[in-house]
Amino acid sequence: MKKLALAVSAVVLCSSAATAFAQSAADAAAPAPAAAAAEPASPHTFTANVALVSDYRYRGLSQTNRRPAIQGGFDYAHESGFYIGNWNSSISWISDADKSVSAPIEMDFYGGFKNTFKASDLEFNYDVGVLQYFYPGGYSQPRPYTTELYAGIGYGPVFLKYSQALTNLFGIANSQYSSYIDLSFNYPLNVWDLTLNAHVGYQNVQHISAASYLDWKLGLTKDLGKGFAVAVAYIGTNAKDSFYTNSYNHNVGNNTGWVSLSKTF
Repeated sequence: MKKLALAVSAVVLCSSAATAFAQSAADAAAPAPAAAAAEPASPHTFTANVALVSDYRYRGLSQTNRRPAIQGGFDYAHESGFYIGNWNSSISWISDADKSVSAPIEMDFYGGFKNTFKASDLEFNYDVGVLQYFYPGGYSQPRPYTTELYAGIGYGPVFLKYSQALTNLFGIANSQYSSYIDLSFNYPLNVWDLTLNAHVGYQNVQHISAASYLDWKLGLTKDLGKGFAVAVAYIGTNAKDSFYTNSYNHNVGNNTGWVSLSKTF
């Protein structure tokens, strides 16, 4: 009986093993199931950003009387190149000039189209749009609200941009059609995740030569990962004391060191 039981067990085991082997062979021979189709990439992109800066410098001029500022914004972009956005910063320059006005925030609203094109096997990028600078608060005329059209073209790390004001420029009387030209250079150094940042610009204030000036910047940005970045720069202008000295007797275009910490979401 023991021998018979052992024999039966051996037959069962051999049969089970053969069945498993046959099933494995059949699975190997069968075509692999088709991979699940990947989700198509969305044509829409939403991003946000926030930054803390040692001084809000706009075209070289301090907007916060050389004090820190907090900034942030939101952007929507479509794969076609269309985009709209909003950017905001704390400011003090309006109340520094007129203490009867409370206007602690700058709100920028913009929209445009950016994309690339090829010419003679070279790929260029371009950006065209409109930008509205808005400052909530009660004002007498002229108000500082400003609307500009802009267009830019770039190749590699170099970008040239031209902006044309359709209104008076930040409340300066009779300054409609003032312009700003900006040449920037942002070059990855491939060391420590650093990018070299350089910029030179010229603000032409229509009909007021004393208000026109040159500005420049030289700095470095370090990518810290996870959307964080830190930047340092030296910023300067040749803005004239006669036009750009505020009520604190500070020329808001004086040369300065600058640092920022930013986060992109």
